[in-house]
Amino acid sequence: MRVINFGIIGFGTVGSGVVKLFLENQDEIARRLGFKLRLKKIADKLMKSKEGVYVPIDMITSDAYEIINDPEIDIVVELVGGKTFAKQFIIDAFKNKKHVVTANKALLSEFGNEIFTEADKANCYIGFEASVGGVIPVIKTIKESLAGDKIESIYGIMNGTCNYILTKMSEEKKDFYEILLDAQKKGYAEADPTLDIDGIDAAHKLAILTSLAFGTNVNFSNIHCEGIRDITNLDMEFAADFDYTIKLLGIAKDNGDKIQAKVHPTLIPKDHPLASVRLEYNAIFIKGVGCGSILLYGKGAGMMPTASAVLGDIIDCARHIHTNSIKTISNRGYLESNMQNKQIEFIDDIVSKFYIRLMVVDKPGVLASISGILGEKNISIESVVQKGRAQNGEGVPLVIFTHDTREKELREALNKIGGMDYCLAKPVFFRIEDKI
Repeated sequence: MRVINFGIIGFGTVGSGVVKLFLENQDEIARRLGFKLRLKKIADKLMKSKEGVYVPIDMITSDAYEIINDPEIDIVVELVGGKTFAKQFIIDAFKNKKHVVTANKALLSEFGNEIFTEADKANCYIGFEASVGGVIPVIKTIKESLAGDKIESIYGIMNGTCNYILTKMSEEKKDFYEILLDAQKKGYAEADPTLDIDGIDAAHKLAILTSLAFGTNVNFSNIHCEGIRDITNLDMEFAADFDYTIKLLGIAKDNGDKIQAKVHPTLIPKDHPLASVRLEYNAIFIKGVGCGSILLYGKGAGMMPTASAVLGDIIDCARHIHTNSIKTISNRGYLESNMQNKQIEFIDDIVSKFYIRLMVVDKPGVLASISGILGEKNISIESVVQKGRAQNGEGVPLVIFTHDTREKELREALNKIGGMDYCLAKPVFFRIEDKI
């Protein structure tokens, strides 16, 4: 019986999860495959077993190239993260005609075009299901299940930290930073939460999905990205009053010659399936011409969910090797030679409805002035609401919902409003998606 060997570079949280899951299920995996899959080597600087995950010490090395250069190892699993060593490990693995599995979303979102090209040149497989949505099988769904369809749009809750915070704000009426501190204590947020709460992590994932869905080269740096720091409990209350929920969404749309790809807080209808996704869970909502609407839901991060996705890719790769069918499915679902270079639409040119929150002096004439400035930019108001009356000279929150407006005009109008003496704080606005 042929044995297919794999080696893991990186024995941290995800790496140890992969080893644990494989060791616990290796007999069942062999029964599924009909041949033996073996973990041969682990590379890690610490060179020791993890708590609850025992492997013989002679299986662990501090040198990743003992895996990359080993002629008996067929699959290299990159789980070190980052964009320097990890990139080189993957490229060198391809040069040695080894197949690769990775969960490295940051690397693929910034250097994916180069990495996929190198994989294609080497006739190698690269599995990356765990790079987006953890255990949610969104990569395979887009590449394989929907290969005969035309995907029109993707809306994704792609960051569990942000979704946890926004859920708690909505349900418990607690302050953003209070909930963030709680999330850090519970392990849902990093000590430095910047990548999560500023939308960067979600943008990494959106870059990958956009590339797969529309067959176009996409770089993370071209994706408009905003986080959730400016959302207040007041915004949650106003949104709820108008039957909306606020979520951090990654949004991709195919508009023909151009595509939309953006990450930002978004007001969505309370009755939409994405609105019910709570706490640290992720969800990807896909719309296609033939398939209609699909919702994929599950844990988007964590040791074992991510490990499950990684191990699934290892098994998938082993099947391809065993049947000598690596080229059956292109790594991105399209031949690399057929990938396009569609332009990502500038955020200023995108048209949508908007939620605007102003803090203004409570006196006659203010609303008329604001309406006039918006009118100068052909911005039509759908509704206006003010809560309470000012006391002791304090401002009052004024919220405006607009009809469809081009973002450039909205920004220009808000810059002018923000400079008026009756405006006591920088205007805040969020986009509305009510036709998902």
